[in-house]
Amino acid sequence: MNRLGKKANETLIEMALSADGEECNGPETISTAGSEIPSSSEIDKRHQSKDSIFFRDGVRRIDFVLSYVDDLNKEWEKKLERRKEFESNLQKAGLELETEDKKESEDGKIFFVKIHAPWEVLITYAEVLNIKVPIRENDIPPMVENPLDCVLFPLRLPEKVMHPEPDYFTAPFSKDKQELYLINDESTFFSPSMRNRIVNYILTRCPYGTEEGKKKFGIKRLLNNGTYTAAYPLHDCQYWKKASDPNCDSERYTLYMEWARFLRFYKEQPLVLIRKYYGEKIGIYFAWLGFYTEMLFLAAVVGLICFLYGLFTMDENMSSKEICDPAIGGEIIMCPLCDRDCEYWRLNTTCESSQYSHLFDNVATLFFAIFMGIWVTLFLEFWKRRQARLKYEWDLVDFEEEQQQLQLRPEYEAKCTQKKKNPVTQEMEPYIPLTSQAVRFCISGATVLFWVSLIIASMIAVIVYRLAVYAAFASLMENTQTLQPISGVLTPQLATSVTASCLNFVIIMILNFFYERIAIWITDMEIPRTHMEYENRLTMKMFLFQFVNYYSSCFYVAFFKGKFVGYPGAYTYMFNRWRNEECDPAGCLIELTTQLTIVMAGKQIWGNIQEAIVPWICNWWGRRKARNNPENLYSRWEQDHDLQTFGALGLFYEYLEMVIQFGFITLFVASFPLAPLLALMNNILEIRVDSWKLTTQYRRPVAAKAHSIGVWQEILNGMAILSVVTNAFIVAFTSDMIPRLVYYYAYFENEHSPMSGYINNSLSVFLISDFPEENKPKENPENFVICRYRDYRYPPDHEKKYMHTMQFWHILAAKLAFIIIMEHVVFIVKFFVAWMIPDVPADVKAKIKREKYLTQKILHEYELEKLKERLCQGDTRATEKEFMATEGRMELSRAM
Repeated sequence: MNRLGKKANETLIEMALSADGEECNGPETISTAGSEIPSSSEIDKRHQSKDSIFFRDGVRRIDFVLSYVDDLNKEWEKKLERRKEFESNLQKAGLELETEDKKESEDGKIFFVKIHAPWEVLITYAEVLNIKVPIRENDIPPMVENPLDCVLFPLRLPEKVMHPEPDYFTAPFSKDKQELYLINDESTFFSPSMRNRIVNYILTRCPYGTEEGKKKFGIKRLLNNGTYTAAYPLHDCQYWKKASDPNCDSERYTLYMEWARFLRFYKEQPLVLIRKYYGEKIGIYFAWLGFYTEMLFLAAVVGLICFLYGLFTMDENMSSKEICDPAIGGEIIMCPLCDRDCEYWRLNTTCESSQYSHLFDNVATLFFAIFMGIWVTLFLEFWKRRQARLKYEWDLVDFEEEQQQLQLRPEYEAKCTQKKKNPVTQEMEPYIPLTSQAVRFCISGATVLFWVSLIIASMIAVIVYRLAVYAAFASLMENTQTLQPISGVLTPQLATSVTASCLNFVIIMILNFFYERIAIWITDMEIPRTHMEYENRLTMKMFLFQFVNYYSSCFYVAFFKGKFVGYPGAYTYMFNRWRNEECDPAGCLIELTTQLTIVMAGKQIWGNIQEAIVPWICNWWGRRKARNNPENLYSRWEQDHDLQTFGALGLFYEYLEMVIQFGFITLFVASFPLAPLLALMNNILEIRVDSWKLTTQYRRPVAAKAHSIGVWQEILNGMAILSVVTNAFIVAFTSDMIPRLVYYYAYFENEHSPMSGYINNSLSVFLISDFPEENKPKENPENFVICRYRDYRYPPDHEKKYMHTMQFWHILAAKLAFIIIMEHVVFIVKFFVAWMIPDVPADVKAKIKREKYLTQKILHEYELEKLKERLCQGDTRATEKEFMATEGRMELSRAM
């Protein structure tokens, strides 16, 4: 069975080490004698479709494609030499290559090198990568049917799509036990995603020479220095029609028809097929996104009910009634909104904005904040259970961040010139000295700190804009007759908030654009040891930046705006120039809602434009010539070459986008109950946009394994805990709920209508003659004597003139008490719910134990049979004691 002799039994690293002294004089020719590969004369006679995914012989499958342009510049000879040595070493590793001349390409410029991994290479590296393969069909009875299945039937996909192949018991592949596995056909035993994983593993570690005294290897370096222009596995067919070759499964077509079209938005996702085609890492992302979207449905329904409660009780809100009443709000004269240029104004001019603020600032807000604190716990706990079920179904139970994740990164091996002995393996391996690591971390930390400071500086600039423009809006709206009809809705506070939010969103997008590149650069500079370290470090840097970038403006409006204003005659100024902003008389919550809506909705719209429209335009532009040619001249590898690249960080950005959205719907949800509904609608679109672009606009990604969503799980847990604190503070300090409750129970003036008189009670009195000249308005045409402002201070005729009243301290104490009580209640419920819900379902635990037992039994029986054969053949090494020990191990396994 071994056609490649000794080389087939060596891994690439072993082969490379043994071949260090050999010269490479160009690609070797793979002998096809005695194999099933047709001769060249037979190949020439055979007509083959250009859309094929096979070599010219129609037998060997194309597992990977490399492309390059033979440009005659000063680097031409060096690139040619690299390619020759690299391809020669690939052939020494057992891979088979076939080159398509540039004359065959659509533009006449690009060479394509097609790579095929023969059986010997696949079984060698399947063992290295610990790939699990079928040993027997699963005989564990399926789950009991859900009684709601008949109701959910319209949401289901056909069984052949949901489960395209039977379920098997699996075991790690071993070349010495090939008879144990269900190998019906060597050409299809390893799925295309497994094959491209194996080939990619070889490509990333294959050497191509020595430059500047250092050994160079890996396709990534060759792509970076322009030796090759692209490296990618092939899609199995065109997405809009099935492949003409009966040997092709046309899984891409199935995914497009059943999953990637928006008209299928109400259908479940074919996760098994996604995992089979794209690998576990992408499969687990779509499983998480789908589960998150399902859980959002409950939060969206409850949030909508809370919003409708505010809508239906709007006319019953006593505060807005008093503000709108000409006899009350119309008679209350408010102090100017800015110094000198602004005039006195009547409270009833904010009538409509106070009515709208009741939509979000009502009793339901408190209920929804508590509900979301519990919902986020249910979401995280039920996801753990869902993830545990997927780990069992996808053979990831024993997966401990696979070798592909834990092994050294090629970049790390290439850049580390020093070596030391590993205390565990006792082998020499590269390492970075501690002093070098310290310097790199200092530079990295300083860079991150600089960019976070830049965000804070930009936020301060936006605040200065708000303060400067606020006075201009206040003066403009009071003195411009054409704006009078909309002045009730578009108050100076709201106009400032809307324009500042839009400006803030633009700044966020600009900073994001630059920081993404900086974060990748400093993470590369740190030279992380493994792939997992690289992803985790980049994730933490990006999330820290995005957290500050997206949420800083919301934190400002929620917890700082209107809290440090001072009072007329003694206002607080930023940089001794701009007077701090005041909240609307109805509260700051409506402004936080505006800020949240603009940033959240703007980010989602911009994200979908980037994800869908930009790749589509790029692909259309790249294919504009090829569309004019006959289809039979536009090969499968050229079609995929013209698609966009789904890079190693493709999923990283998808997770980051969703986690930032998760922060919006949890950290500030008390101010905007409709946030989960917006997120739900976005995610329904997001699933189809992501699936559409992955299936139609991007090259096929290299399959990779993952048993969880990784470090994102810990980030979500941290945000869930922080959300309880932020929502408690929003209800206490941003909304008017606590001051209303204190008035209702302790300071009411009318027993029959306890809330009547609240507006008058919440506004303090200021004597206009006490205004300093620099603050006093230029005009007072109606000769007002007093004006009102939002605070709890003694009147000018009191002995404690303009000092805080006892009611202010009562309200502050009530706010602090509410925060402590709410946090403790929600945390106790959260931890109790988390304790009550096991991370792994009981039936999954039983199935895991059953599968382990049956798998061990099958392996032991196989070993016993092999031992019997050896005894029958008279193998003196197979002693009777060894036979008894093997039988005893089987008995022990059964007992356990």
